[in-house]
Amino acid sequence: MNRRPLGRTGLEIAPLVFGGNVFGWTVDRTTALSLLDRLYEAGLNAIDTADVYSKWAPGNKGGESESTIGEWLKAHPGRRERLVIITKVGSEMAPGRKGLSARHILSAADESLRRLHTDYIDLYLSHFPDPQTPIEETLGAYQTLLRQGKVRAIGASNYEAGALHDALRAAAAKGLPRYEVLQPEYNLYDRSAFEGPLRDLCMAEGLGVITYYSLASGFLTGKYRTKGDLAKSVRGKAIARYLDERGLRILKALDTVALAHRARPAEVALAWLIGREGVTAPIASATSLEQLESLIAATQLSLSPADLELLETASVP
Repeated sequence: MNRRPLGRTGLEIAPLVFGGNVFGWTVDRTTALSLLDRLYEAGLNAIDTADVYSKWAPGNKGGESESTIGEWLKAHPGRRERLVIITKVGSEMAPGRKGLSARHILSAADESLRRLHTDYIDLYLSHFPDPQTPIEETLGAYQTLLRQGKVRAIGASNYEAGALHDALRAAAAKGLPRYEVLQPEYNLYDRSAFEGPLRDLCMAEGLGVITYYSLASGFLTGKYRTKGDLAKSVRGKAIARYLDERGLRILKALDTVALAHRARPAEVALAWLIGREGVTAPIASATSLEQLESLIAATQLSLSPADLELLETASVP
């Protein structure tokens, strides 16, 4: 599978990143290990997770996703060097254990390394901005981790253009490592937050971009078309907002393009992202091997100019 440079990190990734947020939540241990085996065999080399995944599931405390990935890595030590492991820090793990202070970052990094059964994190992301901590302190903590070899590159998630610009300028002014990757929400429906100043900044600064909610929490799979469909999964409530005139128009366009290519709507939605200017790769998760095969197929789908025009017309904000 072809690789793409991830900004200026020196890392190269397949055109799709596997989302590990489902591990410990909607995917059990046995299925998770099978999914990891298959994505590795297919050449998908980047896996996205976070220390807080999947704290929200009943009985969980956070770290379940990293622990599952770590169990798999420990069982296959020869695979580690061929993979790009992405994890995040900053979300609340417990009272007093959150944010981007130097103390928390350094402690959380060691905990993630332990759960992942690895000596280094390829890409470590600030999960959310932390207005309570000076950006210089945050970047200084990352500098320590980079020098120690515990982290290879850093990035940010959920940053708006202004905050990202300030972080980049602070890094340059203070001689600190800069965010080299952005992880924004971006998909065929949710376009306006990334397109514009944020994408322009990423492209001008040479940042890699890996998008989350790439399938709009599953809406772009075509599984949810009426309010009655929302009970089909635990994500149903989050999808209700997409069931408007524009959302249904997007689904119709996806259906048309998918039919022409004998593909699935989700594959078309991901192929659209893979081809977008300024995007390195979308993140997408799967809860079954069948769904994973569909993600793999999306990396091989080439959309025509007519396909792109139809999708653009249907989804324009």
